[in-house]
Amino acid sequence: MHHTKARTSVYPGSNLQRFPVPDNLVTWKEPFPNYTPVDYTAPSVLKRPVWADPDTRQETVDPPLLFNKLDKAYNVDRTSYTGMYEIKNNVPLNPFGRTGLEGRGLLGRWGPNHAADPVVTRWKRDNKGNKVLQGGKPILEFVAIKRKDTGEWAIPGGMVDPGDTVSITLKKEFGEEAMNSMEVSQEEKDKLHAQLTECFKTGHNIYSGYVDDPRNTDNAWMETHAVNYHDESGNTFNQFRLQAGDDAGAVAWTPISHDLNLYASHADIVRQVAEYHHAFF
Repeated sequence: MHHTKARTSVYPGSNLQRFPVPDNLVTWKEPFPNYTPVDYTAPSVLKRPVWADPDTRQETVDPPLLFNKLDKAYNVDRTSYTGMYEIKNNVPLNPFGRTGLEGRGLLGRWGPNHAADPVVTRWKRDNKGNKVLQGGKPILEFVAIKRKDTGEWAIPGGMVDPGDTVSITLKKEFGEEAMNSMEVSQEEKDKLHAQLTECFKTGHNIYSGYVDDPRNTDNAWMETHAVNYHDESGNTFNQFRLQAGDDAGAVAWTPISHDLNLYASHADIVRQVAEYHHAFF
């Protein structure tokens, strides 16, 4: 598997062009003597917010960052879903190969930056309550949000904060990104949060691994743990009156199909959800 979005120019939030990397030279195993990637870490990352590491190449880091393990000093899990990754010049190498840009770009952590993606689904139904079919298979709908940074539709996920578990992040991100866009009173939101806690007690693990994300670099990359929370009857999530729209930050129930154009690797994740439920895709 080649990452493609991780090699797309221009790098997000900048005017930097990545060094071109052809498919046959993505892997680190292939010699590429002329490879001179752009070195870029965003100013917002270099300011050292709580979610960002120090620059191990510019500073004497005390304590040093510990890769391929739980880094207790920084309260960061630096293990990768892909297995052990290589360290070169005191920084990790992207396990999926060259991206045309080194440094951390917009990502805070050297190596894997862990996210959690909750895929909340229900069956699309007609006005009589029957499942809507296409190609002989029922259609699944999932909750999608429109990202404010790119304008693309995506799963309402987010980064796993230091000290948080993936399960906590899954519920929190859905609550923050999807529910906060709903035009309801705080009292209604509180009731829905209680229902949400109950809904998120069980889920089906869909994917844990590398994400082909446009923010990825040679030394920092996105990984995610995606979990499907499915409402078979529709009675629970029907209470979430999601507001569709074209403005940034919109949220909507979206039918799953093969022609979805979603952010990063999210289309692959929802495809796996559809396959799990034997739904149309």
